[in-house]
Amino acid sequence: MNQKTSHFFAHLARMKLIYRWPLMRNVVNENISEHSLQVAFVAHALALIGNKKFNANIIPERVALLAMFHDCSEVLTGDLPTPIKYFNPAIADEYKKIERIAEAKLVSMLPEEFRDDYRLLIDSKIIDKDYYQIVKQADAICAYFKCLEELSAGNHEFKQAKRRLEKTMRDRRSAASEYFMTTFASSFMLSLDEMNDEQ
Repeated sequence: MNQKTSHFFAHLARMKLIYRWPLMRNVVNENISEHSLQVAFVAHALALIGNKKFNANIIPERVALLAMFHDCSEVLTGDLPTPIKYFNPAIADEYKKIERIAEAKLVSMLPEEFRDDYRLLIDSKIIDKDYYQIVKQADAICAYFKCLEELSAGNHEFKQAKRRLEKTMRDRRSAASEYFMTTFASSFMLSLDEMNDEQ
């Protein structure tokens, strides 16, 4: 059997080489692999909270999977800084087109029989809107947590980003995201010793 080599997972492995916040000084650098795992944790929690506290009907494992893949197209595009990406509607629209081309390119790297399975995780045009909204909420929350961590380490470079993300989270808020923030967010301003002292 002559089986063609696929470069799909070799590309995904490069997520650890794509750093977020490239225009800003960082106390701790964050790559998109780390970010995607944190977004998966938070998105999964948002789905559980929605189901258990607010009568939603979401599959948490599906949301977590979508979150794991939500930035994978950046292995082809890189991480375009938010101030550039959303500088004006024309740039935002063109970048969306680039992201979709990259998503399609990634899916095309797979053996034919697996493409439909991964398209459902990667292709942002066909992902269920309710699920995609949860991933977007989690994405903003995790970016906000990064700001809290940097600010608590004395890096004032993230002040404006924190304000911008507070607005984004208000725009994307839900009962589940408000519950999550009330319950979990304040810990991100504490040191490990301070968290341990509270137990």
